[in-house]
Amino acid sequence: MADQRAERGPEPAEPVAVLHRDGRHNLRRDRPGERQIHHADERTHRCVRTYTQRATLLIALRGLTDAQAGRRSTASELTLGGILKHLAQGERVWAQLISERRGETPDGMWDMGQYHLTADDTLADLRAAYAAATRAMDAAVGALPDLDVAVPLPPVPWDPEAAPETWTARRALLHMLRETAQHAGHADIIRECLDGANTTAQLGDAPDAG
Repeated sequence: MADQRAERGPEPAEPVAVLHRDGRHNLRRDRPGERQIHHADERTHRCVRTYTQRATLLIALRGLTDAQAGRRSTASELTLGGILKHLAQGERVWAQLISERRGETPDGMWDMGQYHLTADDTLADLRAAYAAATRAMDAAVGALPDLDVAVPLPPVPWDPEAAPETWTARRALLHMLRETAQHAGHADIIRECLDGANTTAQLGDAPDAG
Protein backbone atom coordinates (compact mmCIF):
# COMPACT_ATOMS: atom_id res chain seq x y z
CA MET A 1 0.00 0.00 0.00
CA ALA A 2 2.84 2.38 0.86
CA ASP A 3 4.48 1.64 -2.50
CA GLN A 4 1.22 2.41 -4.31
CA ARG A 5 0.92 5.75 -2.51
CA ALA A 6 4.51 6.58 -3.43
CA GLU A 7 3.80 5.89 -7.09
CA ARG A 8 0.74 8.14 -7.07
CA GLY A 9 2.64 10.94 -5.37
CA PRO A 10 1.49 12.99 -2.33
CA GLU A 11 -2.21 13.25 -1.58
CA PRO A 12 -3.71 16.63 -2.55
CA ALA A 13 -3.94 19.09 0.30
CA GLU A 14 -7.34 19.63 1.86
CA PRO A 15 -8.97 23.03 1.25
CA VAL A 16 -8.23 25.38 4.13
CA ALA A 17 -10.91 27.83 5.18
CA VAL A 18 -9.78 31.25 6.36
CA LEU A 19 -12.50 33.36 7.99
CA HIS A 20 -11.53 36.89 8.98
CA ARG A 21 -13.13 38.79 11.84
CA ASP A 22 -14.66 41.38 9.51
CA GLY A 23 -16.47 38.65 7.58
CA ARG A 24 -14.00 38.35 4.68
CA HIS A 25 -13.18 34.78 3.76
CA ASN A 26 -11.24 32.71 1.33
CA LEU A 27 -10.52 29.08 0.61
CA ARG A 28 -7.00 28.00 -0.26
CA ARG A 29 -5.18 24.74 -0.82
CA ASP A 30 -1.81 24.47 0.92
CA ARG A 31 1.22 23.90 -1.28
CA PRO A 32 3.34 20.76 -0.68
CA GLY A 33 5.65 21.27 2.25
CA GLU A 34 3.53 23.98 3.87
CA ARG A 35 1.98 23.45 7.28
CA GLN A 36 -1.69 22.54 6.78
CA ILE A 37 -4.53 23.62 9.06
CA HIS A 38 -7.33 21.10 9.55
CA HIS A 39 -8.86 22.23 12.82
CA ALA A 40 -11.16 25.04 11.67
CA ASP A 41 -13.78 25.86 14.27
CA GLU A 42 -17.52 25.29 13.95
CA ARG A 43 -18.22 28.82 12.74
CA THR A 44 -15.72 28.49 9.90
CA HIS A 45 -17.09 25.10 8.84
CA ARG A 46 -20.67 26.36 8.77
CA CYS A 47 -19.73 29.56 6.97
CA VAL A 48 -17.75 27.68 4.33
CA ARG A 49 -20.79 25.53 3.61
CA THR A 50 -22.83 28.69 3.21
CA TYR A 51 -20.25 30.17 0.81
CA THR A 52 -20.39 26.97 -1.24
CA GLN A 53 -24.17 27.15 -1.60
CA ARG A 54 -24.02 30.82 -2.56
CA ALA A 55 -21.48 30.04 -5.26
CA THR A 56 -23.65 27.18 -6.54
CA LEU A 57 -26.64 29.50 -6.73
CA LEU A 58 -24.72 32.07 -8.78
CA ILE A 59 -23.73 29.48 -11.38
CA ALA A 60 -27.38 29.35 -12.50
CA LEU A 61 -27.26 33.07 -13.30
CA ARG A 62 -24.21 32.99 -15.56
CA GLY A 63 -24.66 34.45 -19.02
CA LEU A 64 -28.24 35.63 -18.53
CA THR A 65 -29.88 38.70 -19.98
CA ASP A 66 -32.14 40.88 -17.87
CA ALA A 67 -35.11 39.50 -19.79
CA GLN A 68 -34.11 35.90 -19.07
CA ALA A 69 -33.59 36.70 -15.38
CA GLY A 70 -37.23 37.79 -15.14
CA ARG A 71 -38.73 35.01 -17.26
CA ARG A 72 -40.73 32.09 -15.85
CA SER A 73 -39.77 28.71 -17.28
CA THR A 74 -41.78 26.31 -15.07
CA ALA A 75 -45.24 26.17 -13.52
CA SER A 76 -43.79 28.04 -10.54
CA GLU A 77 -43.94 31.83 -10.41
CA LEU A 78 -40.28 31.88 -9.37
CA THR A 79 -37.71 33.39 -11.73
CA LEU A 80 -33.94 33.43 -11.46
CA GLY A 81 -33.90 37.15 -10.79
CA GLY A 82 -36.68 36.81 -8.22
CA ILE A 83 -34.74 34.12 -6.37
CA LEU A 84 -31.63 36.30 -6.23
CA LYS A 85 -33.67 39.30 -5.07
CA HIS A 86 -35.34 37.24 -2.33
CA LEU A 87 -32.07 35.76 -1.07
CA ALA A 88 -30.42 39.19 -1.00
CA GLN A 89 -33.29 40.37 1.17
CA GLY A 90 -32.90 37.33 3.40
CA GLU A 91 -29.17 37.84 3.90
CA ARG A 92 -29.71 41.53 4.66
CA VAL A 93 -32.53 40.83 7.12
CA TRP A 94 -30.63 38.16 9.03
CA ALA A 95 -27.49 40.28 9.12
CA GLN A 96 -29.50 43.02 10.82
CA LEU A 97 -31.21 40.65 13.26
CA ILE A 98 -27.90 39.02 14.23
CA SER A 99 -25.95 42.26 14.59
CA GLU A 100 -28.61 44.35 16.39
CA ARG A 101 -30.31 41.59 18.43
CA ARG A 102 -33.25 43.81 19.44
CA GLY A 103 -36.05 41.73 17.94
CA GLU A 104 -37.23 44.59 15.73
CA THR A 105 -38.63 43.86 12.27
CA PRO A 106 -36.15 44.86 9.54
CA ASP A 107 -37.57 46.94 6.70
CA GLY A 108 -39.11 44.78 3.99
CA MET A 109 -38.78 41.50 5.88
CA TRP A 110 -42.32 40.42 5.05
CA ASP A 111 -42.62 42.21 1.71
CA MET A 112 -43.75 39.64 -0.88
CA GLY A 113 -42.47 41.90 -3.64
CA GLN A 114 -38.99 40.56 -2.86
CA TYR A 115 -39.82 37.54 -5.06
CA HIS A 116 -40.67 39.59 -8.15
CA LEU A 117 -38.68 41.86 -10.44
CA THR A 118 -39.78 45.38 -11.28
CA ALA A 119 -39.25 47.16 -14.59
CA ASP A 120 -36.24 48.92 -13.05
CA ASP A 121 -34.48 45.79 -11.76
CA THR A 122 -31.39 44.69 -13.69
CA LEU A 123 -29.38 41.53 -13.17
CA ALA A 124 -26.25 43.57 -12.53
CA ASP A 125 -28.00 45.51 -9.76
CA LEU A 126 -29.43 42.31 -8.26
CA ARG A 127 -26.01 40.68 -8.20
CA ALA A 128 -24.49 43.77 -6.57
CA ALA A 129 -27.24 43.84 -3.94
CA TYR A 130 -26.71 40.14 -3.22
CA ALA A 131 -22.96 40.60 -2.87
CA ALA A 132 -23.47 43.51 -0.46
CA ALA A 133 -26.01 41.55 1.59
CA THR A 134 -23.78 38.49 1.90
CA ARG A 135 -20.86 40.68 3.00
CA ALA A 136 -23.09 42.20 5.69
CA MET A 137 -24.16 38.73 6.84
CA ASP A 138 -20.57 37.48 6.94
CA ALA A 139 -19.48 40.51 8.95
CA ALA A 140 -22.36 40.06 11.42
CA VAL A 141 -21.49 36.39 11.99
CA GLY A 142 -17.76 37.08 12.11
CA ALA A 143 -18.23 39.69 14.84
CA LEU A 144 -20.00 37.29 17.23
CA PRO A 145 -18.07 35.81 20.17
CA ASP A 146 -19.62 32.42 19.31
CA LEU A 147 -22.68 30.88 17.66
CA ASP A 148 -24.54 30.43 20.96
CA VAL A 149 -25.40 34.14 21.05
CA ALA A 150 -29.17 34.69 21.43
CA VAL A 151 -30.92 36.37 18.49
CA PRO A 152 -34.44 37.67 19.33
CA LEU A 153 -36.83 37.39 16.40
CA PRO A 154 -39.56 39.91 15.53
CA PRO A 155 -43.28 39.13 15.81
CA VAL A 156 -44.70 37.19 12.87
CA PRO A 157 -47.59 38.77 10.94
CA TRP A 158 -49.58 35.51 10.74
CA ASP A 159 -49.74 35.23 14.54
CA PRO A 160 -49.17 38.69 16.06
CA GLU A 161 -50.36 37.60 19.51
CA ALA A 162 -47.74 34.86 19.82
CA ALA A 163 -44.63 35.52 21.87
CA PRO A 164 -41.66 36.14 19.55
CA GLU A 165 -39.06 33.37 19.42
CA THR A 166 -35.39 33.62 20.24
CA TRP A 167 -32.92 31.63 18.17
CA THR A 168 -29.20 31.12 18.57
CA ALA A 169 -26.96 32.64 15.93
CA ARG A 170 -26.17 29.05 14.96
CA ARG A 171 -29.80 28.36 14.11
CA ALA A 172 -30.06 31.60 12.15
CA LEU A 173 -26.96 30.72 10.13
CA LEU A 174 -28.26 27.21 9.46
CA HIS A 175 -31.60 28.68 8.40
CA MET A 176 -29.90 30.88 5.81
CA LEU A 177 -27.79 27.95 4.65
CA ARG A 178 -30.91 25.82 4.13
CA GLU A 179 -32.71 28.69 2.39
CA THR A 180 -29.80 29.23 0.00
CA ALA A 181 -29.40 25.53 -0.76
CA GLN A 182 -33.13 25.12 -1.40
CA HIS A 183 -33.26 28.05 -3.80
CA ALA A 184 -30.03 27.00 -5.52
CA GLY A 185 -31.88 23.83 -6.45
CA HIS A 186 -34.87 25.83 -7.67
CA ALA A 187 -32.54 28.03 -9.73
CA ASP A 188 -30.89 25.03 -11.37
CA ILE A 189 -34.26 23.65 -12.52
CA ILE A 190 -35.48 27.05 -13.75
CA ARG A 191 -32.26 27.63 -15.70
CA GLU A 192 -32.29 24.20 -17.33
CA CYS A 193 -35.90 24.71 -18.38
CA LEU A 194 -34.99 28.16 -19.68
CA ASP A 195 -32.15 27.30 -22.04
CA GLY A 196 -30.79 23.86 -21.19
CA ALA A 197 -27.84 25.07 -19.10
CA ASN A 198 -27.29 23.30 -15.79
CA THR A 199 -25.18 23.88 -12.71
CA THR A 200 -23.45 20.50 -12.61
CA ALA A 201 -21.83 20.97 -16.01
CA GLN A 202 -20.31 24.29 -14.88
CA LEU A 203 -19.08 23.37 -11.40
CA GLY A 204 -15.45 23.21 -12.53
CA ASP A 205 -15.48 26.61 -14.23
CA ALA A 206 -13.99 29.75 -12.72
CA PRO A 207 -15.99 31.08 -9.75
CA ASP A 208 -18.24 34.10 -10.11
CA ALA A 209 -16.93 37.44 -8.95
CA GLY A 210 -18.42 38.75 -5.72
